[in-house]
Amino acid sequence: MAACGNDQGAGEEIELVYVAWDSEIASTNVISQVLDEAGYEVVMTQVEQGPMWSSVATGDADGFVAAWLPNDMASSYEEYGDQMVELGANLEGAITGLAVPTYMEDVNSIEDITSDHIDSITGIDGGAGVMTATEQVISEYGLDVELIASSDAIMTAALGDSYENQEPIVVTAWQPHWMFNTYDLKFLEDPKGIYESEGEIRTMVREGLEDDMPEAYQILDRFYWEPEDMNEIMLEISQDDVAPEEAAANWIEKNRDKVDEWLGETE
Repeated sequence: MAACGNDQGAGEEIELVYVAWDSEIASTNVISQVLDEAGYEVVMTQVEQGPMWSSVATGDADGFVAAWLPNDMASSYEEYGDQMVELGANLEGAITGLAVPTYMEDVNSIEDITSDHIDSITGIDGGAGVMTATEQVISEYGLDVELIASSDAIMTAALGDSYENQEPIVVTAWQPHWMFNTYDLKFLEDPKGIYESEGEIRTMVREGLEDDMPEAYQILDRFYWEPEDMNEIMLEISQDDVAPEEAAANWIEKNRDKVDEWLGETE
């Protein structure tokens, strides 16, 4: 196939929605810049998990690259999945669960969590699938702890403070995430299998996008990368205080062959 060229979007506006997780900030910034390179006017809108799904289901937004499945966002998928188009995985090997610093040597399983260690689990935004799973975990494992909702940024800040002082902490966690490259952490064993152990992040778009913007649809359909790609961007943002759009641009520059495949310029 001939190269697509950079005028295929002809200035058409496309809106991508995303949740404020470091992983999805990284992926959405990357694919937005790739679509921009293809000539589209990209609008990035940060929302909570529920509106992310509902806005694409109703056609108010065009798509997202942040569907953690099959377990983490299962409830949203069940409610809205048949009202949109699923383009498959853009990343495989995703994991969710509870994590602790490795210096908590006597806590290796969720079953090991007791009030002797902590009285709360530091979570993220309340609508996230990992939070729903954690509520189930607390119930099914009979944990005498409180789940505290916050945000990705607040959770990692609390982790950093506790880590610096070698204090016990349990956080909701997922991979890919830069915190596993920054701190010595371990996922806790989950004997009941409630969390995602081998999941994927999928791309979802609104019905009709293929007809309205076929080139954008194809780019989103081709979008696929590895956990280390996402981690590279997240680390640059978190450790070097680089703006997400700059970190995404740096990654794109270093991974031109992969980006050209998404653009269809190597077919």
